[in-house]
Amino acid sequence: MSMFTSINASSTGLTAQRTRMDVIANNIANVDTPNYKRQLVIFRPKGEDGFVFDIPMPKASLSIQRIGEGVVIAKIRDDEKTPMRLTYMPDHPDADEKGYVHMPNVNVVTEMVDMIDASRAYEANVSSIRAAKSMYTRALDLLR
Repeated sequence: MSMFTSINASSTGLTAQRTRMDVIANNIANVDTPNYKRQLVIFRPKGEDGFVFDIPMPKASLSIQRIGEGVVIAKIRDDEKTPMRLTYMPDHPDADEKGYVHMPNVNVVTEMVDMIDASRAYEANVSSIRAAKSMYTRALDLLR
């Protein structure tokens, strides 16, 4: 295990949460754009094939899981679970044959809660990097 494993893992979290905040901001910006679908960021553990994988231990039948490698963005996908809002606007160019416009399935309150969650996760990763940096600095001070 590398000395900087914890910093590397936290840095992947910083990147992932920053992307999540960008997608949330994009959702909020398109709250009134017809036919826009809310987007979600899907994370996965960093490793081979995107999953946590087993490492065989020498001279043992047990295996351990590699942990602490961080996360990557698996994909950014449309939210298919939340229904689109139908708004009656027969004069709108995007209206269907019944006069309804399919408005986004974006709820600003939900997006703001998700933004707070992403922001707190970002802050936690920054704190983790600061703690690791402090430990490494103290360890170097002991060697003097």
